[in-house]
Amino acid sequence: MEQMPAHSARAAQLPAFTLATVVYDSRMIPACIRHFFTVACLFAALPVAVSAQTLAERLGYPPGAKLIVVHADDLGETHAVNAAAIKALQGGTINSASLMVACPWFPEMADYAKSHPDADLGLHLTLTSERVYYRWGPVAPADKVPSLVDETGYFHHDWEHVGPIDAREVEIELRAQVERALAMGVRPTHLDSHQYRLIMSGKGLFDAMLRVAHYYKLPVFVTRDWFADHPYLEASLGPSDLVLDHTVTIEPEVTPEKWADFYLTALKNLKPGVTEFVIHPGFDDEELRAATRERSSWGAAWRQRDYDFFTGDQFRAILAEQHIQLITWRELARAAQAK
Repeated sequence: MEQMPAHSARAAQLPAFTLATVVYDSRMIPACIRHFFTVACLFAALPVAVSAQTLAERLGYPPGAKLIVVHADDLGETHAVNAAAIKALQGGTINSASLMVACPWFPEMADYAKSHPDADLGLHLTLTSERVYYRWGPVAPADKVPSLVDETGYFHHDWEHVGPIDAREVEIELRAQVERALAMGVRPTHLDSHQYRLIMSGKGLFDAMLRVAHYYKLPVFVTRDWFADHPYLEASLGPSDLVLDHTVTIEPEVTPEKWADFYLTALKNLKPGVTEFVIHPGFDDEELRAATRERSSWGAAWRQRDYDFFTGDQFRAILAEQHIQLITWRELARAAQAK
């Protein structure tokens, strides 16, 4: 992911974890933005303004229920990310993930998705290639999406110093990514956006993602936490779009020794409703260290720490202690379709 909504920049001024904790890569877009999240699913007659309690009740839970999706980002990026995510998914505490169709290791995850049709796997719609030595480009022909690529044919590292991104070209590329996934046997449960580019880059790009989501009848990860800083999100969503309540993502400022404390505090202060924890598991091996070596943010050690916490005993214990229920995007979609 590696980017976040603006309210996270003010997180230190707010009560601990009352809002989604979000993170931005300092090289990406404005420094005052970061993590996004909602869900745009064809959800029969669910008002966008639905409360956390109402959403929980629609899912069959009592008022005050605390529900979380533990969502692994960036599958398909490297084998080390895939291997860690697969092991964690099979362990059950990381229960959702999304795949980067444009990345070199996507075929491995496509094979996994075909052989595990019940796995909760979405598509991590990708329009940037942020690493220095490890790059990827569009699924659509480069001449069809010229605003999305640099002079070498890869996606731009970031959009800060490039010309306008064409929303029509964005939609072409998003459809190409979904079509490739379908052709390779993936049946996605939802869509989300790498680095939140499609969430925080204005109404035009968000609407392009919504059109694709509606066409394929898939929910989009969007969360109520982002509405204040990006009002066009709420304005674009319709009565059939499902909205999550909160999101939590760790920030680069958290030191390794405080990693577990961050997540434990977030879980202890969890609000009722549906919250997505966006995490980045991976194995700290030679491959992942090489792919991410130019900076530590979302690097190999970072991803190993995420894997260790969410597959460890502390996480399982606090779920039981706080009466927190794990749910998946597949459950959200099914509940929506049943109404």
